[in-house]
Amino acid sequence: MRNFEEVIKFAKERGPKTISVACCQDKEVLLAVEMARKEGIANAILVGDIAKTEPIAKELGIDLANYELINIEDLVEASRKAVELVSSGKADMVMKGIVDTSIVLKAVLDKEIGLRTGKVLSHVAVFDVNGFDRLFFITDAAMNLAPDVAAKKQIIENAVDVAHALDIEVPNVACLCAKEKVNPKMKDTVEAAELQEMCEKGEITGCVVGGPFALDNAVSEEAAAHKGVNHPGAGKADILLVPDIEAGNVLYKSMVFFAQAKNAGVIVGAKAPVILTSRADTEETKLNSIALGVLMAAKTAK
Repeated sequence: MRNFEEVIKFAKERGPKTISVACCQDKEVLLAVEMARKEGIANAILVGDIAKTEPIAKELGIDLANYELINIEDLVEASRKAVELVSSGKADMVMKGIVDTSIVLKAVLDKEIGLRTGKVLSHVAVFDVNGFDRLFFITDAAMNLAPDVAAKKQIIENAVDVAHALDIEVPNVACLCAKEKVNPKMKDTVEAAELQEMCEKGEITGCVVGGPFALDNAVSEEAAAHKGVNHPGAGKADILLVPDIEAGNVLYKSMVFFAQAKNAGVIVGAKAPVILTSRADTEETKLNSIALGVLMAAKTAK
């Protein structure tokens, strides 16, 4: 898949899937799940304070008869129930409503009803950038602060799973750094080379890992040729592994505000996708994120 038009198209074909919404009394989330329902991408089970949800739905012209409703007023218990619906197989993914992210993630990691796999949880943002013929996957701009090389390996594997769900069979992974040569004084360049070696030894599979790359020679074949970077993935990156959350956050927001790129995001590493949308996200971004979760759920169900 090369753009979000194709993502939506295939989500319709592989859906609908069922979203379990944790703390559903939220205008933006209700709008998102209603859009997904109308597009035929997903249905939803709404878990939360239904007395507060009903007037919001009425204001938005949303008929709650189209949804299964579970009334739980307490935010923690509502989050636990939403996650339990996924772990029990009644829903395919969980989506955060009006509740702190930490509460939802605590439920996701609960040993009894959660979605633990033992893997690192990481955020994957997908961008459709004007002028490029492919989607870009940026990770991790939201979860892991300063991952070591072992965590970076798992973050790559999580992002590869997302790329595979979008039918990108062998994604190119670029380990981003400030320069494209190993410098012992810059630990991220050293770790990038280690990750490339792991892939060459078969310790990371389903992708091609290269690094260190600077951003220009990761995404531009012309820039890679100009700098003499001859790795087979040079200039052809699909997945951009950032060195830490600060670099990731700056890159992510640059894509949104400077490039005005269409985007979506999902937390992966659990048994099912976790969809976290921000109030600052556009309706299009929320729909794209749900579609991304649907494709992830469809891949897991195979």
